[in-house]
Amino acid sequence: MTKDKREKKTDDGWPELLSVEEAARFLRLKRSTLDHYRCEGRGPVYRKHGARVFYPKPGLMKWSERHAYISTSQRLPKPE
Repeated sequence: MTKDKREKKTDDGWPELLSVEEAARFLRLKRSTLDHYRCEGRGPVYRKHGARVFYPKPGLMKWSERHAYISTSQRLPKPE
């Protein structure tokens, strides 16, 4: 799959789903960090299809936006 195809919306209206590896790259995190966040309930929204985990790309962007800070004195948000 080329990069251009991954950036397009799906024809059926569903959000683009990224694998764990793709989501970690997108967020610039290690896969193990994303796995840890998922187990603790601190990570982005995900979906399970069988045994596989997928992350909707819009959910990754929202999660990243919620973790934006303007100062190091701000407290970390509580897990949702």
